[in-house]
Amino acid sequence: MKVTGTNLFVKALKEEGVTTLFGYPGGYAIDLFDELYKQNDIELILPRHEQGLIHAADGYARSTGKVGVCLVTSGPGATNLVTGIATANYDSVPLVCFTGQVPTHLIGNDAFQEVDIIGITRSICKYGVTVRHREDLGRIIKEAFYIASTGKPGPVIVDLPKDVILDLGSDTYPKEVNIRSYKPSFKAHIGQLRKALDMLHEAKKPLFLIGGGVTISRATTAFTKLAEITNVPVVTTIMGKGSIDTKHPLFIGNIGMHGCYAGNKAISECDLLFSIGTRFNDRITGKLGEFAPNAKIVHIDIDSASISKNIVVDVPIVADAKNAIESMIQEAHSCKITSWLEQIQLWKNEYPIGMTQTDGITPEKIIDKINDLFPSSIVVTDVGQHQMWTTQFLDLNEQKQLLTSGGLGTMGFGFPAAIGAQLGNPDRKVICISGDGGMQMNIQEMATAVANELPLILCIFNNSCLGMVRQWQKLFFGKRYSSTCLRSRKNCSKHCGGANNGCPAYSPDFIKLAESYGAFGIRVEKEEDIELAFNNAMKNEKAPTIIEFMIDSEELVLPMVQGGKPLSEMILEC
Repeated sequence: MKVTGTNLFVKALKEEGVTTLFGYPGGYAIDLFDELYKQNDIELILPRHEQGLIHAADGYARSTGKVGVCLVTSGPGATNLVTGIATANYDSVPLVCFTGQVPTHLIGNDAFQEVDIIGITRSICKYGVTVRHREDLGRIIKEAFYIASTGKPGPVIVDLPKDVILDLGSDTYPKEVNIRSYKPSFKAHIGQLRKALDMLHEAKKPLFLIGGGVTISRATTAFTKLAEITNVPVVTTIMGKGSIDTKHPLFIGNIGMHGCYAGNKAISECDLLFSIGTRFNDRITGKLGEFAPNAKIVHIDIDSASISKNIVVDVPIVADAKNAIESMIQEAHSCKITSWLEQIQLWKNEYPIGMTQTDGITPEKIIDKINDLFPSSIVVTDVGQHQMWTTQFLDLNEQKQLLTSGGLGTMGFGFPAAIGAQLGNPDRKVICISGDGGMQMNIQEMATAVANELPLILCIFNNSCLGMVRQWQKLFFGKRYSSTCLRSRKNCSKHCGGANNGCPAYSPDFIKLAESYGAFGIRVEKEEDIELAFNNAMKNEKAPTIIEFMIDSEELVLPMVQGGKPLSEMILEC
C-alpha cells in the first residue's frame, strides 16, 4: 500500500512507542503537523521557543529513560535547537530531533529558511542525516531511534525535505535495525574485569569514582550492592550523584572544582581509582598531571573514545556500566581497608560541607527543607551557584532524581527541562531550582507550563547577579564586577562595588510576572517563611508556582578549586 511520507512518519512514531512529542510548526513542517492533527495517540506539546522545546524533550528523556522527540521547521526553527542538541550530546541524553527542510531540488540554492542543519550540528550530535529519498524514510527513522538509545545515548537529527514527506511510498516500517558500521558493545570482557577486581582487592586505599554512566544505565541498585560487598568508599561526579544513596556510610561526596574536602583528598591519596561511567573532564580532574597521582586507574565506559582521552588508565574496559557491575558482583568480596575508611571519616569531620552563614535565608536551608518535604521528587537545576549548592546539599536516592546540565553547563536549561520531566512523570512532584539570571533565559515557557496545568514548584535563588561569574570576579579578578549585576541601569557607576541600599529595584518583578502568565508567585525574605512557602505552593495543583528566595549576593560556593589547579589546592573559606 502506498502512503505519504507524513503518514509513515506518524506510523513510525507510534511503532516506537512515542506518546509525547515536543513540536513547533512552520512552513516546511506544516504537513507533518497536519498529519499529527488527525490522530489521538500522541500528545503534541507546543512550547514557546524551540530552545525551550528541546530542553523540555531532554528533561522528559532524562526523567523517564525514554527517547525524547522533537519536531520543528527549517531554518531558524532548526538552528534554535543547536544549544539543546549540544547539551544532550555532552550528557548522553537520547533525543530524536526532526527538522523540516526545503524541497530537495532547492537544497543548496539559499532558499527561504534553508540551512544545512546536518552540517551545523555534525560535531555536537551522535548522528545526523537528511532523507533524500522517500523509500529510505522508514529505515532512517528506525535507525535514528536505535542509534539515539543504544551504546552511549545521544541526540540524532533527521532532516526532512518537504517533497520527501509528501511523496507516496511503501507503508512498511522496519521491525529490526542492521547498521553495518554501528555495532555498539555493551558486554564487559571478563578477563579485564577479573584483573580490575584483583587490583581492587589488593589495594590499600581503593576508591570508586562514579559518573553519569551509572545513572544512565539504571545501575544504581546494582552499584550500591557492589559497593557494599567490597566495602570500598565512593565519590561521584555531579552527574553521578545519586548512584548510591547520599546518606550511605560509604558515600563521601562529589569531587572536582566544587567537590567536598574529603572527596578531593581521597582522590589525591588513593592508590587505586576504580572509575565507572565518567569522561574525566577538566571540572573533575583539575590539573591533569596531579590528578590521582598515587593511583592505578581502572576505567569502565560504554564509549571507547572516552577511555584514556583525558587521563591515561591502566585497565580499560569498554562496557555498559550495568552489565559490568552485575558481572563484578558475582566475583567481588570485601576489601580490608579499615584504616583507609577511618582516614576518610577524619577528613569528612575536619571540613564538612556546609555554609558559614547562620542567620537569614541561605541556599543550604532551602535545600534542607526540600529534603524534608519532598522525599521522592524530581529536582531539576539550571546552571550557576544554585546548581553547585544543590549538588552539595540535596539528598538523593533511588526515589529521588537530579537533572542538571553537567557537560555543557547550559543556562536556561532548568525550567523547560522541568516541564518535560513533569509531563513525563505526572504523578511525581517536580521542583526546579534556578538563579534569577538563568530563569530569565527561557521564562517564556511559563506559558507552556500554565497551558498544560503543570504544578511545578520553581525556586528562584535571587541574589541580583550572575552569581557564579561574580564569585570568580570576587576571588580572582580583584572584585571587578563586570557585567554581572542584574540590577544595573544606564546611570549606575561603571565600577560598582556590589549591591547596596542605593541600587535600583530589581527587574522583573517575578511575582507579578508569574501572575501575568496565570501562575502563582511567592516571595520569601525570612527564614521562618521557607516551609510555609513550600506548603502553599503544594496547594496549587493546576498551575506552577514561583517561590523567589532573596539571597545574599556575597554567598559563595565552597570548597572551590581554581581552574588549572590540582584538587589538593582547595579554597575552603573566604
